[in-house]
Amino acid sequence: MKDILAAIQSPDSTSADFAALPLPESYRAITVHKDETEMFAGLATRDKDPRKSLHLDEVPLPELGPGEALVAVMASSVNYNSVWTSIFEPLSTFGFLERYGRLSELTKRHDLPYHIIGSDLAGVVLRTGPGVNAWRPGDEVVAHCLSVELESSDGHNDTMLDPEQRIWGFETNFGGLAEIALVKSNQLMPKPDHLSWEEAAAPGLVNSTAYRQLVSRNGAGMKQGDNVLIWGASGGLGSYATQFALAGGANPICVVSSPQKADICRSMGAEAIIDRTAEGYKFWKDENTQDPKEWKRFGKRIRELTGGEDIDIVFEHPGRETFGASVYVTRKGGTITTCASTSGYLHQYDNRYLWMSLKRIIGSHFANYREAWEANRLIAKGKIHPTLSKVYPLEETGQAAHDVHRNAHQGKVGVLCLAPEEGLGVRDQEKRAKHLDAINRFRNI
Repeated sequence: MKDILAAIQSPDSTSADFAALPLPESYRAITVHKDETEMFAGLATRDKDPRKSLHLDEVPLPELGPGEALVAVMASSVNYNSVWTSIFEPLSTFGFLERYGRLSELTKRHDLPYHIIGSDLAGVVLRTGPGVNAWRPGDEVVAHCLSVELESSDGHNDTMLDPEQRIWGFETNFGGLAEIALVKSNQLMPKPDHLSWEEAAAPGLVNSTAYRQLVSRNGAGMKQGDNVLIWGASGGLGSYATQFALAGGANPICVVSSPQKADICRSMGAEAIIDRTAEGYKFWKDENTQDPKEWKRFGKRIRELTGGEDIDIVFEHPGRETFGASVYVTRKGGTITTCASTSGYLHQYDNRYLWMSLKRIIGSHFANYREAWEANRLIAKGKIHPTLSKVYPLEETGQAAHDVHRNAHQGKVGVLCLAPEEGLGVRDQEKRAKHLDAINRFRNI
């Protein structure tokens, strides 16, 4: 690993140099263990602690197959799917690995008694398998997390509809929270050259997800002038939705839970902000009963901020806690796009407000390759910026996941894998200087 890191840090290394590097027999990776899937049985979700279930293990290097690449991971980040994996909710990810392992002789590699997690990376290509022509050893890359087989016609208009669509590092093994990762080559995209390794690793999953959900024709198809309600607007997902709304000429109505988070939204350029904690919104009277009066109060507050207009698009991801309110406040003919459901998957809403007002609910899940590429292109152009707030070493990934689980973070939480320190990997200092305040926006809170 020392030789690999030295080659990455040397400005004189060539593709041939990387191709000639011997690969290690093993590497360090963050894992969950199959024999521990019941370790949190009986505990409430909030009390399940990723620091107890996430392990830093030495694991053997996987075999490289056709159409694949091995990448030296300089940095990664924690997504909510890493939290779900670590607390074995809503179910253990080993079921995903078992099903994937039954698909072919090659996919058997993924069905192991340990799961290497992580759905983001920034790093350098070490090896490519047969059939890979677009990437070479030494290329600096980021990876999106869409893994597809594309043997069915269903996925060829939109790869997210492939029956064998999976999220790498969540529904597959050999993820990005490790020193080396195994990816399909069509997951790779160019690393933005003005960002450090940890900054480049942060947008991946959430940036692409927000792009599809809000901007793409497969999602809400946002247009100029739209009023967009964004829940958790300073969070890992919402912070990118806020940026897309502003960059696309829409009007984001940012819902946050503290004055500090409100200030972050203002620093991004948002003006319409609702601090739901300060204003005391409680959409549920008790565990089983929602309060329509609170929906109405919320809708009135929105109209105060929009000059009397209702919401065109709701960017939904909390799920159960907010979904009834989201359906209610959307304008006639408007759209609710939904993913994730971090507060619960069993949504309840009053269907009269949906059907009689001709509203639409659109399910959105990650992004296809084209959407991920476009989202990354906007990062590379400095139109959208990373929302990295804190960075941990690989050894402390459990704490990083704990932060996300307890919502004790802003934006994204990064993890250094092979990178020995923060700030490395910047190739275009002039471009970086133009955007430095925006790049550091979440670091300066």
